[in-house]
Amino acid sequence: MKTKIGIIICNRYHTCAGGKCFRAMKNREGAFSIYKKEDELELVGYTTCGGCPGGNIEYTPEEMVKNGVEVIHLATGLVVGYPPCNNISHFKKYIEERYKVKVVVGTHPIPQKYYDVHTKLGTWNSPKWQEFIQPTLTDEKIRLAYN
Repeated sequence: MKTKIGIIICNRYHTCAGGKCFRAMKNREGAFSIYKKEDELELVGYTTCGGCPGGNIEYTPEEMVKNGVEVIHLATGLVVGYPPCNNISHFKKYIEERYKVKVVVGTHPIPQKYYDVHTKLGTWNSPKWQEFIQPTLTDEKIRLAYN
């Protein structure tokens, strides 16, 4: 089975080459652990949110859907950057409602350095943030591998 994937990253990382996301996709780590190892994943779209407040969210999913995307991942950078994106809930809800496509929060595992600082700051203490970080939380060994 083949699943077509789109990734939307935080604009503050607009120069990111996607290495951690692509490695996680290949290895089925972080939020990509929901896919079976034997299933093929094809990346059909990769872009930024367009910068705060997320202008690209209105129209880039449409292009991804036209290219066959079945799942859009909101990149881990939206969760681990400081401050984390306050619009993740809105992005997820809007894309799912407007484009009828599944949205997953996260791509690669949370790097340990970000896990440590956000834990100390209490950034992710709310139930909403606990839900958002769950797909990319993994274990310390994997988090260290993504530092």
